[in-house]
Amino acid sequence: MSSESSFSGKTVWITGASSGIGEAVAQAFSQQGARVVLSARRREELERVRSTLDSPDRHITVPLDLADSDSLPAAVEGVLATCGRVDILVNNGGISQRSRIADTDLSVDRRVMEVNFFGAVALTKLLLPSMRAAGGGSVVVVSSLVGELPTPLRSAYCASKHALHGWFEALRAEEYDNGIRVLMVMPGFIRTNVSLNAVTGDGSAHGRMDDYQAAGLPAAVCAERVIRAVQRGREQVIIGGRETAGIYLKRWFPSLYRKVIRRVKVT
Repeated sequence: MSSESSFSGKTVWITGASSGIGEAVAQAFSQQGARVVLSARRREELERVRSTLDSPDRHITVPLDLADSDSLPAAVEGVLATCGRVDILVNNGGISQRSRIADTDLSVDRRVMEVNFFGAVALTKLLLPSMRAAGGGSVVVVSSLVGELPTPLRSAYCASKHALHGWFEALRAEEYDNGIRVLMVMPGFIRTNVSLNAVTGDGSAHGRMDDYQAAGLPAAVCAERVIRAVQRGREQVIIGGRETAGIYLKRWFPSLYRKVIRRVKVT
């Protein structure tokens, strides 16, 4: 897409659309004229978000649980029947974690991977044939800085984001000639409820707003940068404040990064 492009006439499917980055991205795409498909588990929250979008009747809500892969084929079939095609898939749905490895039940590791990684993979695989048949499409993956920066108290979350990078980089290479474009979004601290909703070692909610999260960039700013990156055909975009320097610290001075991350306040 060119930098002058709007998204009029395009269909954009966004997971995790009931709050935070997903909600902000939905609002931004609707302002650009796109038809938005909103997905998350809570129908009432999806309807709330839909009511805030430009031309609410243009958009649809499709409740789904990314941890339930068996339910996804019917959801995809329904969206394609209603919309004809999906031009842009935004894999944004996910959960975070706040617990030490020694205190984390294996079921929590599996749940985080199921939602964050396998849910995105399953939905993308299901939409891939229709995108290829239409001559192309875009897949936006909302990862995290921890996709490249292993961080204490987020072991399963880090692992799920690392896995997204590996899988979607492979997809980009395999499907490039079929017109499929992949954008990897790496947010740092964005002002959302992600830490409040994060799971602890026993699977219960963290229930606290991390200090750095509270001081992060507004979700609307993150969404604007995502939209701009899609318009410009970018392959990766890093969004955040001073924390983004960690990418370069780890790349050029990995031993120093490992010393710093052992001591830095991470919640």
